[in-house]
Amino acid sequence: MLQGGEQTTFARALGDSLAQTGLPDPDHQIEFCRRAESLGIDGLLTDFGAAKPDPIVLAASLALATERVEFIVAYRSGASCPTIFTQQINTLSSLVNGRVSLNIVAGHSPHEQAFYGDFLPHDQRYARTEEFLAICHAIWRGEAPVDYIGHYYRVEKAELNTPFIAPSRRHPEIFVAGGSPAARDLAIRQGTCWMRLGDTPELVAKSIEPVLAVDKEAGLRLSVVCRPTRAEAVDVARALVEGESLSQGERSAERSFVDASDSVSLAKTYALADEEWLTPWLWTGAIRSHGAPALALVGSYDDIVTGLLEYKRIGISQFILSGWPKQEEMERFGRNVMPRLRERERGTSGAGMAANRVRDYPPAGKTRGAPKSG
Repeated sequence: MLQGGEQTTFARALGDSLAQTGLPDPDHQIEFCRRAESLGIDGLLTDFGAAKPDPIVLAASLALATERVEFIVAYRSGASCPTIFTQQINTLSSLVNGRVSLNIVAGHSPHEQAFYGDFLPHDQRYARTEEFLAICHAIWRGEAPVDYIGHYYRVEKAELNTPFIAPSRRHPEIFVAGGSPAARDLAIRQGTCWMRLGDTPELVAKSIEPVLAVDKEAGLRLSVVCRPTRAEAVDVARALVEGESLSQGERSAERSFVDASDSVSLAKTYALADEEWLTPWLWTGAIRSHGAPALALVGSYDDIVTGLLEYKRIGISQFILSGWPKQEEMERFGRNVMPRLRERERGTSGAGMAANRVRDYPPAGKTRGAPKSG
């Protein structure tokens, strides 16, 4: 979601240190959401982190000011007990006619996890999240009273009088974010979609095989820089990180952020930046300054369509996309890429993009376009 006070663009790690990012900015954020809705963006991400407002409260306020767009609420299992979390999400669903899904993350920074009283290492955070979601699912399935005794959670005879309310499902879609085997396996057992950071289609295809084999979805988090021609797009992308456009402080802040993280996704994606172009349209140049989700599709409008369809061909059906500045790039994508995407879909398969959705084009965008990954 567009962050408080964000009018242009700044590196993620430095942006998190600015006071205005911790406050809602309702006028600009509602305008952004309504514009995304009018462009056909399916969902918008409200991120979780100490530098940002609470994602559930923010999603509620923005959803009540919109009509169709869905809100993807990011959440970490260690932040509350699963029963109260389910109650909050169920309540939100009733207020917004089910326009809520979840981006479940295990956390990426031991330093920040400690703010919330969470001192578990990486893999144990995923084990705890498995128990967290198991309890949530039992409540959503209507198995009340729910008794559960695990290593991290225990509930006795749990039941809620507020159900999850949506037109066609009894629980929210659950995007499990992360690039590790622990994240992928959690998505297989408890999620609806494994949402990982980008890579080449060949490597992504291999990684998602176990997910597709059990009829779960696979999604990618990427950024986009699109212009009428490839040359224009490349010039704009490189201008983000060259010359005076990015301070040494911003570069140092991002490097420190990555060094302090225990995220498998961040480490893997940061290493990709040793090579600037992974494909003719997949650019790594902004990763080391703007963060791992800044791995970007860069090119003409048709180049971006080609990249998205190549990922669809290997089995990707969800995209969370970002851009710089967010609203301007969302406008370009919605006006120029999405119509071409629909047209090529119809021409190649006779089907629309119903199975491929674009989410949160704020910090990200969902074509159903920072998860924070674990």
